[in-house]
Amino acid sequence: MRDRARAALCALLCLLPLFAGLAAATRVQAAAAAVSRAECVLEVTSRRILHSRNAETPLPVASTTKIVTAVIIIEDCDLSAPVVIPKQAEGVEGSSAYLRAGDTYTAEELLYGLMLRSGNDCAEALALFHSGSIQAFARVMNERAAKLGARDSHFVNPHGLPDKRHKTSARDLALIAAHALENETFRTIVSTKYYAPRNWQNKNKMLDRYEGATGVKTGFTLDAGRCLVTSAEREGMRLVSVVLNSPQMYERTEELLDAAFASYDMEELCRPGDTFGGAEVRCGFCYPLRREEREKIRTEWTLLSPLPVRKGEFAGQMRIFLENDLLFSQNLYIV
Repeated sequence: MRDRARAALCALLCLLPLFAGLAAATRVQAAAAAVSRAECVLEVTSRRILHSRNAETPLPVASTTKIVTAVIIIEDCDLSAPVVIPKQAEGVEGSSAYLRAGDTYTAEELLYGLMLRSGNDCAEALALFHSGSIQAFARVMNERAAKLGARDSHFVNPHGLPDKRHKTSARDLALIAAHALENETFRTIVSTKYYAPRNWQNKNKMLDRYEGATGVKTGFTLDAGRCLVTSAEREGMRLVSVVLNSPQMYERTEELLDAAFASYDMEELCRPGDTFGGAEVRCGFCYPLRREEREKIRTEWTLLSPLPVRKGEFAGQMRIFLENDLLFSQNLYIV
């Protein structure tokens, strides 16, 4: 009996580290869930993902959906065009710019109402102006998102009001926002704190509380929780952060952005005018790198043999690698 008791005790003692490890892992998972359901940080120019967690999980995203709506309107429409508010767009539930049927706004004004006041009525008015119906506009949303690299998205409305079919992921939202931020009109709208012509204040507190913040969009529903897409720029590096279902969305976003800015620097890996063997690079390339990654960058130059002799003729190719991953390639031309 004593031998069996000793054996049982030894077995229990051996299992205790395992139990402790499982408990620690559970605590880590619980802590992660407390800060967000999913998150992603992306550098805009390169589209390099600097941080992700559950970033490819399709989730409801509330009013951050309006980033897609804004991009489509900006790219496809005359923003000075008058939009007569249809009855369907009046009194849409949730956040509102309090549009009235029959009133006239420009498309640009409605974009400010969409992105600053998060007007669901603005979203419907713009969708109907663009496509004639919400269903037709949703098809455009899905087509445009797919072209931008979104793999986990399906949109059914222009505002993000609850629908079980309406989902996207932190990664997809980061890619869509990065594309949007390359448009000057979009950047101007989402960085505006106050739109005087309509007396609209931006709901996005990141513009005041985070150094370098330039946008983008807040969102909340009971299904989606608190969602936030943020853009920020420091020392030439432009980042997009996405947090989904994050009870402390502002605080978590600040943590993610601080960590990314502290860990990465934009490195100029080639400059316009760089030459090799009589061939010239015509455009530069910058990439976000951790300090320890710099020594892992290598450049390969492949030149034609024999080289052409006339200035401006194609001469070969330059390729830049991070270890074995191709980051960038560019044709070379005779100087």
